[in-house]
Amino acid sequence: MKRFLTLLAVTFYLGTSFAQQDPMFTKYMFNSLIFNPAYAGSKDHMSLGILHRSQWVGIDGAPVTQSITAHTPLKNERVGVGFSLVNDAIGPTNNLSLNASYAYRIPVGENGGKISIGLQGGVENYRADFSGLILEGGIGPDPAFVEQPNRWLPNFGAGVFYYNPSFYAGFSSPQLVEYDLRQNDVGTNGEDRWARQYRHYFFTAGGAIPLSGDDLVFKPSILVKNVSLLSNLRKDDEFQNFKTPTEFDIDLSVFFYQTLWLGVSYRSAIEDFDETSSYDSFDVWASYFLKNGLRIGAAYDYTLTELSQATVGSFELFLGYEFDYETKKTVTPRYF
Repeated sequence: MKRFLTLLAVTFYLGTSFAQQDPMFTKYMFNSLIFNPAYAGSKDHMSLGILHRSQWVGIDGAPVTQSITAHTPLKNERVGVGFSLVNDAIGPTNNLSLNASYAYRIPVGENGGKISIGLQGGVENYRADFSGLILEGGIGPDPAFVEQPNRWLPNFGAGVFYYNPSFYAGFSSPQLVEYDLRQNDVGTNGEDRWARQYRHYFFTAGGAIPLSGDDLVFKPSILVKNVSLLSNLRKDDEFQNFKTPTEFDIDLSVFFYQTLWLGVSYRSAIEDFDETSSYDSFDVWASYFLKNGLRIGAAYDYTLTELSQATVGSFELFLGYEFDYETKKTVTPRYF
């Protein structure tokens, strides 16, 4: 069981699995810039965030991910810019991505709403060291993994994000270009071996519902992730019409006195509501806002799958800083 994640990483590389490849975060609302460039500048002040995630602790080769985000509006209040860095390691593979984001925000309606259109550009470094992989029974190295890839892959993404003081919704695809990671690779038996970096799509929505003025605010939210959308338009037959579960995270939280934020969430995946659907995790989390604008927090995922026999769960730690915190506190309690 403890070798499962290493095998999963290898499967991604070969392309024989159609699972989601982008990093997973329980507290996605604290680094939304990672998957939607239109989020840049949406807080109307500079915001910094750092997040570390250790997934499936106790399993060798399990995913370990770090992200750093920073974004701010410019003097032209309609323009927001941002920066993000993500390091994602799983088994023998590692992905390091760096992106710069630009968002143009247009006021909508009389309730302070804005619609933001964002673009991002950057580069990803994909590398792997398969020298330590061995075949079942202790035989090795595996001849299928003699390659030691180290590729720099430029990419760009786009998104749209609407928000007002009590509601937000967004749709995005942070990496629009799909790359073949093993090109013209033929096995010893003449079979084609291939791997592909797939385009991911993200939909988010959430709200802030005051239960007792600004002192008690209920904040539900959802994140939906999909890989197979529009796959039938790909020119290569082997990459068309593949099915992957659509993953979703449902989060329910309460914000107390604009200081303490407590929440629970549930992660699952569905595919035509049939037997391939899964139940991934139940999560709890907390975040505390200090008066100087510093934000600290942590999250714990309890695994609901058979992996629970080999792991104690997943953990996240996050740290942020909100510039002009007091002004933001007066204007709106949402912190989207």
